[in-house]
Amino acid sequence: MEDATGSATYAEQRRLAAIMFTDIVGFSRQMSADESRMLRLLDVHNQVIEQAVAEHHGRVIKTIGDAFLVDFPSVVNAVQCAQQIHARFRIHNAERAKPEQIHIRVGIHLGDIVQRDGDVFGDGVNIASRLQNLAEPDTICISQIVYQEVSKKGDLGTVVSLGKPQLKNIAERFQVYALLPETPKGIRETLQLQRLKLSRRISTAQWVALLGLILISAGIVTGRYFLHPLRSPQAPLPLPDKPSIVVLPFDNMSNDPEQEYFSDGITEDITSDLSRISSLFVIARNSAFTYKGKAVKVQDVSREMGVRYVLEGSVRRSDNQVRITAQLIVATTGEHLWAERYDRPFKDIFALQDEIVQKIVTTLKLQLTMQEEGYLIRKHTDNLEAYDAFLRGVEYYWRTTKESNAQARQLFEKALALDPHYAEAYAWQGWTYALEWIWRWSADPQNLGRALALAQQALALDDSLPFAHSSLGWLYAQQRQYDQAIAEEERAVALDPNNADSYTRQGEVFNFAGRPEDALRALAQAMRLNPRYSPFELVQLGWAYSSNGRYAEAITMLQDAISRNPNFMAAHPLLANSYLVQWVSQQSPATQTLEPAVAAAQRALALSDSFHLNHMTLGSVYLWQKQYEQAIAEMERTVALAPTMAGSYAALAEVLSRVGRTEDALEAAAQALRLKPFFPDGHLAGVGIAYAVAGHYEEAQAPLQRYVSRYPNWLPGHLMLAAVYSELGKEAEARAEAAEVLRINPKFSLEIHKQRVPIKDPAVLERHIAALRKSGLK
Repeated sequence: MEDATGSATYAEQRRLAAIMFTDIVGFSRQMSADESRMLRLLDVHNQVIEQAVAEHHGRVIKTIGDAFLVDFPSVVNAVQCAQQIHARFRIHNAERAKPEQIHIRVGIHLGDIVQRDGDVFGDGVNIASRLQNLAEPDTICISQIVYQEVSKKGDLGTVVSLGKPQLKNIAERFQVYALLPETPKGIRETLQLQRLKLSRRISTAQWVALLGLILISAGIVTGRYFLHPLRSPQAPLPLPDKPSIVVLPFDNMSNDPEQEYFSDGITEDITSDLSRISSLFVIARNSAFTYKGKAVKVQDVSREMGVRYVLEGSVRRSDNQVRITAQLIVATTGEHLWAERYDRPFKDIFALQDEIVQKIVTTLKLQLTMQEEGYLIRKHTDNLEAYDAFLRGVEYYWRTTKESNAQARQLFEKALALDPHYAEAYAWQGWTYALEWIWRWSADPQNLGRALALAQQALALDDSLPFAHSSLGWLYAQQRQYDQAIAEEERAVALDPNNADSYTRQGEVFNFAGRPEDALRALAQAMRLNPRYSPFELVQLGWAYSSNGRYAEAITMLQDAISRNPNFMAAHPLLANSYLVQWVSQQSPATQTLEPAVAAAQRALALSDSFHLNHMTLGSVYLWQKQYEQAIAEMERTVALAPTMAGSYAALAEVLSRVGRTEDALEAAAQALRLKPFFPDGHLAGVGIAYAVAGHYEEAQAPLQRYVSRYPNWLPGHLMLAAVYSELGKEAEARAEAAEVLRINPKFSLEIHKQRVPIKDPAVLERHIAALRKSGLK
């Protein structure tokens, strides 16, 4: 009807109602593929739902394509109706091929609704719709209030808590539950259940970010993130075989403390210019800045840094003038080689920096290549205001907080607005996005892409920027493009042979790429250039040692890192694994048990229960303790937490094979091979062992061969290959692998191995030992 003004009027009713929202999984996609088939299935779908709704006293408010919005007098009616619908579709699907099956998702909520002109609005409708979107195929998602009401009045069957997810456009967060159609059976359904428990809490992209955070822990970014540097070495560091120098932080002599960024910036620029001279050895700014604000003797600096020369000075900036004083000192004796005071207009700041560097080059009689001479006369930018904004941005960047990172980015953006060709500003702006991704300060999935694009933009403007090449290499590594990553890191250290951060990044990329020997070399150079290195370098070094079969050294490095930062998450699973493989390889002290590995694995889990590598590590420890059920549970949780990672399935495959669940093991191994590994070939050890223990010797050969070719000092791989070759009648190859076992550990004992190796079936164990004995091991 209409009122006197001609406007429509509607009856409006507000009430509490149980709302059910349903839709067909993949309906739009399937309609595009075969419209006639989907219209026929839609008729079947509609008939099943309408019949069930009528039987449970519901009312269909409206349908939108394949979606039903239904109102019930109670939540019990709603849940029972949804369960009946699922049951009928299970019967329907059991008798039909996959294209003829119907799978639906259901969301149910109890809330206020408003009825107007035959339609329904309100939070009850909105939340039910969001819950339906959250549901997995063939499951029912219910809100906390529905769960509380229905659980009092009957059995809900298999219920899985999904935590308190953030529902789109819904301010309140509450517990959400999934109702499964039946109890899971077998390995596949169990893994699907584990995955469901976690899939709504963290995405695959977030797992990649978290992996980056834990393994990188952002120490790679600046070298200053861990505020627990090593103590100064007790013994003096030896002097390099070339002139060596440290540039101490220049004092800010301006009346304005806010000018600190400028004096720090001048220090960094001079350090960077000197660092690019290959005939000079230059200590990293991170170690140099540990002396900031301290009265130190240059002789002590020489001993602690292992350098012959020290450059120190001060900066005073006033209006458009700048005064820099600098003095070069022979630190071993305290002799002053030269001291100068420079008073110049601010517009000549770049020429002034060049003059100081050239003075050092001349005094130390350094020989420069033509390329290095070109670097020293190249300007950062012609725009002094852009340069000032850039220096301010760098100062905020070093603070490494969410807020300071945002301020740094704004200042880099300002510098680029003033000079759109300022290559360094692009590189540093890009790294603020990388930091945001690493530290998860933002959930924006585009941050890594932005960082990559800005690094590439910087290099398009100036291909000689070491920082941009190093950043790009690290970013390529996160995308598993290891060849490109390695090439960029090599370019970075060629352009700046004294940049400790570039060597650290290079070491990490080598670790990711499965090249531990190269990682050790890069990290050694990084730590010599930066004697006050952080726990991050120690963890990377521990990783490289462990991958190279040098477990005692790995354990020492990782223990040192943990003593300086007990909450460094990556250190604990690496330490546990080093203890474990050392024990498995019979390279640990005779009295040592698995207790140190257990303690480290449990500490890792205490720090983060949601990181898959922690569960994988604990599962491996349980396996070698022959606590088989606990091992399987941990590996299943590993897969649930990281279902797209090949290593998760490979670890599960090995455990299942060792306990005699051959069919499930082979299924998990096949899935591992289908997925792309995060670390090259990192999944092949588990896959190869799973095949070997299962008696599939032909299939075991290739993955084990490839793994030990990448990690030649991994004794368990050679040991299993020896058994595989023996079983295949390849006696020469078996003896060669046995020789590799004895090369790694001349005291290897087959009897101790028999006592320790976790193979549950006695017959399989005896066959394994017999094969090893046949290869020549005793």
